[in-house]
Amino acid sequence: MSEVPPASPPPGESEPPWLNRTVWGMAGTSFLSDLGHEAQSTILPTFMGALGLPPAALGAVEGIADAASSFVKLGAGWLSDRVGRRKPFVVLGYLATGLASGIIALATAFPLILAGKLFGWLGRGIRGPLRDAMLTDAIPERARGRAFGFHRLGDTLGAILGPALAVALLYASDGVLETARRALWWSLAPGVLSALVFALFVGERARSRPTTHSFRLALQKMPTRFRRYLLGVGIFGAGDFAHSMLILAATQLLTPTWGPLKAAGIGGSLYVLHNIVYAAAAYPAGALADRYGHQRVLAWGYSISALVPLSLLAYFSWSIGSVALLAASFAVAGLVNGVQDTLEGAATGSLAPTDQRGLAFGLLGATNGVGDLISSVVVGALWTAHPALGFGYAALLMAVGAFVTHRTGELGPKPAAPEKTGSTDGAE
Repeated sequence: MSEVPPASPPPGESEPPWLNRTVWGMAGTSFLSDLGHEAQSTILPTFMGALGLPPAALGAVEGIADAASSFVKLGAGWLSDRVGRRKPFVVLGYLATGLASGIIALATAFPLILAGKLFGWLGRGIRGPLRDAMLTDAIPERARGRAFGFHRLGDTLGAILGPALAVALLYASDGVLETARRALWWSLAPGVLSALVFALFVGERARSRPTTHSFRLALQKMPTRFRRYLLGVGIFGAGDFAHSMLILAATQLLTPTWGPLKAAGIGGSLYVLHNIVYAAAAYPAGALADRYGHQRVLAWGYSISALVPLSLLAYFSWSIGSVALLAASFAVAGLVNGVQDTLEGAATGSLAPTDQRGLAFGLLGATNGVGDLISSVVVGALWTAHPALGFGYAALLMAVGAFVTHRTGELGPKPAAPEKTGSTDGAE
């Protein structure tokens, strides 16, 4: 197994390049994984709708799976800090996420869909915080935002191609349910391949002194500022509903004009647009945050995000089924997700103690998971009563989370001024 360079160079040595083999390998792995599971996410609302299941069922599937994933993230992060190894767990996590599509493809009712989603998201819960901790260990501190942004770029290129192929299948067939099953079976292959790529191309830097803290003591040692940061992330997450519900909203709004099959295809196409904007935003967001502060730029993204549920509230209230307006909402959502997914990880890497990064990323994942459970279940239930209730709730929680995150960022030190050319020391 190859080793990755340390995050900080020894005295007298130059700083290692941030765009190293591990960063490339993780980007490639995430490309393949997202190619599979984003195709699954695109087709899932149509698949469940064809089975006669309501929006509340989709919200329950997304929320319960995310909640289960969150608890696994917490335990897996702490365990990896104690064991001193992360890579084997990450490989298994990617494999489980890939196999989930095959389980869902077999479903004829709600229980097996939930089981498949749970299995995949448990794998995602295992791999997510450990992979991010490995990425943090593999790069220089001052380039953390750029490295996370580059990783998200690879991640999102897969998220563009996966939904695009799923949409092509929708347009190529007249049978909605049969088409959905075919797309789910197809998405199995890249998901499984992602585990192989990670195993072969990503190295792990050996850690000579794994932490010996108990779980309770490790939690108590987390810095106060990190706890405040997680509070803002959690409040925002309680309103940040699943992407599949965004596709479902577009499908429902467009069905009266286009019919169910074409509306589903347009909804999937809009999600491709979402992911293109996401991919374009990830690296610039990281570079901007390296200069102005991760939490500050993250709070700006959170603030903009409230525009998405507010726009959906208006569309449902006035029965607006405009493809152009929906495209604008999906583009804003993609911009925000590019900022969010890049900078939540970068900020966690900056705030967490070096010997507890696994646990810190696990806490981030757990916080997001609990938020996803609350948002998906509550928005789905309120939506079933009236869409304006669900999206109004989401906008309010997003705005409050943005305010709390901004205040937490202001409590920290101002970012350092750009260094003179040729300097190799310093932190962000």
